[in-house]
Amino acid sequence: MKTGVIDVGGGMRGIYGTGVFDYCLDNGINFGYGIGISAGSANLASYVGGQRGRNYVFYRDYSSRKEYMGLGEFLHHHSFLNLDYIYSTLSNSDGENPLNFDGIMKNPMEWYVAGTNAITGEARYFDRNDIKRDDYSILKASSAIPVVCEPQYIDNVPYFDGALGNPVPVKKAFDDGCDKLVLILTKPESLIQTPDNEKILAKMFQSKYPKAARQLELRAERYNEGVALAQEYAKDGKAIIISPDDTCGVDTLVKNKSSLQKLYEKGYEDAEKISSFLSEN
Repeated sequence: MKTGVIDVGGGMRGIYGTGVFDYCLDNGINFGYGIGISAGSANLASYVGGQRGRNYVFYRDYSSRKEYMGLGEFLHHHSFLNLDYIYSTLSNSDGENPLNFDGIMKNPMEWYVAGTNAITGEARYFDRNDIKRDDYSILKASSAIPVVCEPQYIDNVPYFDGALGNPVPVKKAFDDGCDKLVLILTKPESLIQTPDNEKILAKMFQSKYPKAARQLELRAERYNEGVALAQEYAKDGKAIIISPDDTCGVDTLVKNKSSLQKLYEKGYEDAEKISSFLSEN
């Protein structure tokens, strides 16, 4: 049986997904397939590398550093979130908390990191052939939130956050052969997303990247559709949605350590449902 996992990310709310993956590592839950989107791509990378607790430190501790994100970074580097600091300075082999590149490459799991082509607006799914030691550009691309970050270039093509192209790629997972799927959301499952704020953001970069801006305007609608599809699969026992009943006050760029800790613990506890789901025929 091919079991899959999708982590949709959500900025600092991604610490919830970190809790889910840490539970999986603690309990020997192995997936054969995975997709990471935005912050979820970093969670997935650490999971594939077997690095329990690694991303928790990034969310709870490193995020409070001035080099990580803030107005100063925006003024100096035109990005509120310093992706180079996160995915190069800290994550390279000579960094403070290196990503386990060897472990990632040895793991037979089929995994994808989602990005969005800023020119065409289309989703692109990077895989192990697109990652190199100390070159984690695909993680930067997947996490490049428009306006908050500059687009990230790969092979001279600019990319934005993977959530623009396909925020909840449930259909892709089943099309790729998954028999069962764990979907990790970082907002309550029942929450219907609306595009109001995203339409405002889209106007801020639509002159340069009109197709990507259009994708941002449609993101909420597609997110809702993806969740609804997962709910249909869940009725047939083919999917389970792991999501917080409350985000504990954590939003995309919130750095409160107490709130982050609570959301992490909630993710770890909620993940207990995965074991029984995967054991069911």
